[in-house]
Amino acid sequence: MRKRVLTALLGLSLTAASSSYAVSFDEYIQGLKEQARAEGISETILTQAFDGVEYKKKAVKADRNQPEKKLTLDQYLPRAVPDWKVKQAKELYKKHYTELNEIGNKLGVQPRFIVALWGVESNFGRFTGGFSVIEALSTLAYDGRREAFFRKQTMAALTILEEGHIAPDNMKGSWAGAMGQCQFMPTSFLAYAKDGNGDGKKDIWNTEADVFASTANYLKQVGWDSNYTWGRQVQLPKNFNYQLKGLKKAQAQSLAQWQELGVRRLNGKALPEVDLDAWLVQPDDNKGRAYLVYGNYQALMKWNRSHYFALAVSHLADRIKHG
Repeated sequence: MRKRVLTALLGLSLTAASSSYAVSFDEYIQGLKEQARAEGISETILTQAFDGVEYKKKAVKADRNQPEKKLTLDQYLPRAVPDWKVKQAKELYKKHYTELNEIGNKLGVQPRFIVALWGVESNFGRFTGGFSVIEALSTLAYDGRREAFFRKQTMAALTILEEGHIAPDNMKGSWAGAMGQCQFMPTSFLAYAKDGNGDGKKDIWNTEADVFASTANYLKQVGWDSNYTWGRQVQLPKNFNYQLKGLKKAQAQSLAQWQELGVRRLNGKALPEVDLDAWLVQPDDNKGRAYLVYGNYQALMKWNRSHYFALAVSHLADRIKHG
């Protein structure tokens, strides 16, 4: 039987119990409200945010039944980055070029990566989720599988409402609480969201300038360097030492060192003569695609700890540039 312990904050003991659902959902919501009050959330926001909130079985089901079947990278990339998405990405890149270029220059992120993340995360704002963020997060906190995480996200979401960036009725997102066109979790919003159009709000749901600025700011804050790209697909020599693969700091080697080890561009030519550290990754088995990746790839992995995600974004960004 899973043990549930509700948070105590600033000496305020909420509830402790030993069964999976020792308190009702309504009682749990009252505990969330008590914590939120202690963190400075107003009664007005609490009333609006929790008005009509119910236990959302669909969110729990989605959390517990995420897909188990794993596609290979060769199967995944054409699905994640189909030709129609590349075409749309290029059209939107051109349409928003002025503001993308301004934001990109200001924050130090190439615009094509901003558009690529926009496309992979939400299909350029078309698929952002229809769940009430407060309802989904409260449900998942109550469910208890990752209570501390979702409780923290609930408090962050309430802070966003308190700051006035979005109205409670309009705060929609995925079943897990990822919000807006760049699918930020609430804590990521508080850390990285940026006002791109100067209206005093950070509206990642409806304002594209804010989506672009927030995306770029996230990347910049986690180490993006606009002097470089993300990496490249490579071919490995026979009898390669696969123990060299990985993204740990100690596994980085210069491009010159990888060249000495027999790693080559996909077309067989020598690696670039650039003083730059790189890591070797191979998301599938030792016969799958191999990539030398740079620090910017590490930044994409901080956005989403998935090689498939990072490579989909990188692949789309390259196709925006090269076709």
